[in-house]
Amino acid sequence: MTKKRVVLGMSGGVDSSVAAWLLKQQGYEVIGLFMKNWEDDDDSEYCSTREDWIDAASVADVVGVDIEAVNFATEYKDRVFAEFLREYEAGRTPNPDVLCNAEIKFKAFLDHAVSLGADLIATGHYARVRQAASGRFELLKAIDASKDQSYFLHRLNQDQLCRTLFPLGELHKTEVRKIAGELALPNARKKDSTGICFIGERPFREFLNRYLSFKPGPMKTDQGDVVGQHVGLSFYTLGQRKGIGLGGMQAYRNEQGEAQPWYVARKDVATNTLYVVQGHDHPWLLSGALVADQMSWVAGQAPGEANLAAKTRYRQADVACRYRPLAAENTFSLEFSDPQWAVTPGQSAVLYQGEVCLGGGIIASSSATTPADTANAAAPT
Repeated sequence: MTKKRVVLGMSGGVDSSVAAWLLKQQGYEVIGLFMKNWEDDDDSEYCSTREDWIDAASVADVVGVDIEAVNFATEYKDRVFAEFLREYEAGRTPNPDVLCNAEIKFKAFLDHAVSLGADLIATGHYARVRQAASGRFELLKAIDASKDQSYFLHRLNQDQLCRTLFPLGELHKTEVRKIAGELALPNARKKDSTGICFIGERPFREFLNRYLSFKPGPMKTDQGDVVGQHVGLSFYTLGQRKGIGLGGMQAYRNEQGEAQPWYVARKDVATNTLYVVQGHDHPWLLSGALVADQMSWVAGQAPGEANLAAKTRYRQADVACRYRPLAAENTFSLEFSDPQWAVTPGQSAVLYQGEVCLGGGIIASSSATTPADTANAAAPT
């Protein structure tokens, strides 16, 4: 009987490395594929492509799988990075990892894997796939709740999921590290990567300055008082506390007499104004509802109105909400049982029913009012 061929995305990290070993143990013919998605400055101190390739190739040798490198830099720039810049220019805060999974890791990568004769593809993501009684494929949370990455995968569709394996979905990260150590993998103690390659650990403003034009403007309080000048709306995100430049201002104190920290609360692109407030629980930082667009559903169709759970940012605990499809095409609203902090346009609102990730959309606006009022007002936040 011919073994099924699985093409595995190998990044040079410990997760995809252990995934390669697990797949071999399960009897698959495994081919590793190292994806190069960025090349503008991949020889800089901030991008570790060369080091990662060496690690991936070394692991492939130890585990006993073939590996090849493929360059998706053009696709990444056209499909992910261009959208990343457009969102920042519009004053929103995008999540490129969500788009990268949908457009590169499970589209360009999948297409290339098929050209290599793959029956299935696999990655080192912490998530699970299950085929329901209906025949449809479901995206499930990982067993390790602290590492679950279904939030980043919520835009995957049936064609992608039916061909995908997540070997680490049933494991905890501690188990993965233990396996890597027992196998004496060369990257067993390698730190997990943070962020995306084209930014890495570099100063974020310095990076954006290379690609975006920016215009300083007034920084105002909720009372309309000008308290400073921002360096460009693109450089701030809602809920941001550090790097605002108001550390020395102590206009407001709490009941204990302590100075309240400043937070970014709103952006007004039309007037190029950044609004800041003091105190973590200021009303401007709390949202009872949101409107999202650019919907994407794992099952291929939107659910009906229902009580569900949602995340408006990665690592957030699930929160109860009322989901309602709206009359506007490709749009829905969420009304939360408890107000949510710093709901940010450009980020993803991802919906869950128990352990099943249903899909979601991109947050367009948020409000303290009801979903219907939010949808009608459609005011930027």
